Amino acid sequence: MKKYSTILLIIGLAVLLLTQQKVVMPLVYDVIKSDLFLVDSKDKASQIPVSSHLTDIAFKFCNQYIVSKLSPDTSATFSEKPINSWSLGNYQYVINAEANITANKISSSKKYVCRISYKNGDDQSGIENQDNWLINGIAGLDEE
Repeated sequence: MKKYSTILLIIGLAVLLLTQQKVVMPLVYDVIKSDLFLVDSKDKASQIPVSSHLTDIAFKFCNQYIVSKLSPDTSATFSEKPINSWSLGNYQYVINAEANITANKISSSKKYVCRISYKNGDDQSGIENQDNWLINGIAGLDEE
């Protein structure tokens, strides 16, 4: 019986590998090639830093979010413009900026990165409403 169970295990593994290679993976490649995950929007991605009306608004809302998460005895001041900002496409942005954080009368300058998304896509009517933006993450600040 042991002799047959080992042979059955090897045959089962071979069938599993062949099924994955010949059936599953071609289906996965077809889905990847299709437009299933393609989002078509007016906001295009950029590999180089950009500055636009939308990145300025994203910078403003990132700063407001940071201030809202600080403890009551901590304050923050921000520069007028971010160091860099990138559009990831489909109204998603990465903002790199600097903040002066003052806590317990000790001031320090911190660089941070904020990833933020505009939730309404091509509908620009609510662009100035903070509720239409989603902070996906902040990095670089000890206290958020």
